[in-house]
Amino acid sequence: MARTSRSPDVARPTPPPRRGTTLTSHRLPRLPGQVAFPEQKSAVPSPVRLDGFNSAPAGEVTRALLTCCRSLRWVHRLADHRPYPDLGALLAAADEAAYDLTPADLAEALAGESLTLLPDGAYSAAHTALSAAHAAYESRFGHVFVICLDEFTPGEALDQVLVGIRSRLANDPEEERVVTADELRRLARGRLTRLVRQFAHERETPIFGARNSPNVPD
Repeated sequence: MARTSRSPDVARPTPPPRRGTTLTSHRLPRLPGQVAFPEQKSAVPSPVRLDGFNSAPAGEVTRALLTCCRSLRWVHRLADHRPYPDLGALLAAADEAAYDLTPADLAEALAGESLTLLPDGAYSAAHTALSAAHAAYESRFGHVFVICLDEFTPGEALDQVLVGIRSRLANDPEEERVVTADELRRLARGRLTRLVRQFAHERETPIFGARNSPNVPD
């Protein structure tokens, strides 16, 4: 019988370790004054302090809040529920108060609103178009047109107002009441945010009880 030759045992090369979740990820050492790139985060704005808003006299807060929304029910509800722990809680309370406005409250708030101002340098044809659009809207619904433009630049304001009026003219009165109430809520929210931030950053400059603010008894 023929003998089968056997090759000598040869050690097989060890396969390289598999890369994947079984290997610990490489992290750069944390150095003094330096953060590894993967851990970099964008700067988080510091929270707005409400100390001044919470502690100001009720009459001054009432006059200031009326610049955000002319509904006395909305204003007194926010003023009476101080102190607020942070801006988020204040805005949540403002939204809730806005959702609870009655038709009479809404009419009161709308009576204090003015027409949307055009940016400086707007051509005369724009004024004519905007005036005609506002007149058509007021003739149909009996109150001024309101829209929140916080998300748009001043240069986009005219187009947004004209588009908004023309599209909302197709609403029936009840549909438009709902839309108007929500636009007032958004307007009040933006105004309140700016009011509180200004008060927090300029505590030495009194903005409560400013000139031309509504005269409301304490």
